[in-house]
Amino acid sequence: MVNKKTKGRQKIQMKKIEKKDDLFATFSKRRAGLYKKASELIAECGVDIGIVVSSPTGKPFSFFHPTEDAIIARFQNPDMQLSQTTGLVAAHARNKVNYLNSRLEELDTREDAATAQTRFYDKMTETRESGWWESIEQLNVDEVTKFETWLKTVVFNMNNRLNQLEIGASSSTPNYF
Repeated sequence: MVNKKTKGRQKIQMKKIEKKDDLFATFSKRRAGLYKKASELIAECGVDIGIVVSSPTGKPFSFFHPTEDAIIARFQNPDMQLSQTTGLVAAHARNKVNYLNSRLEELDTREDAATAQTRFYDKMTETRESGWWESIEQLNVDEVTKFETWLKTVVFNMNNRLNQLEIGASSSTPNYF
């Protein structure tokens, strides 16, 4: 077996962290992780969650979904129906979270598409550097179409630039007549 360069992931013994800076950093990371897990539980199971924690410095932090009032009322009396106002506010909060989650998914999809396009352009650049005429046969129909579109764009931009230079050159020549 080949010797490993690192020990890999090791289990960390659970004990109080003595260094203040490390303690604060760990608290912040763990709190963020706890909030993320709570958000995932909300999305996957449709539950209401309330978390209240106090930092090592004594500063309180909280996470409630859908609202503080809804969680506290549910905690005090699990069988009681929420008031109409609290129910409307909770429904609005749920709708807003659902909208933001769908927006996040849309942005993730756009990011994936942009990443794929960047990879494609990088591949095209690599193809051009190796001599596109030698490796164009390796491209599939979609890639050839994209390459053709890219070439047309380059030609269009070059023609525009040439026209700009010609116009600039003709307007800068002195007129002796």
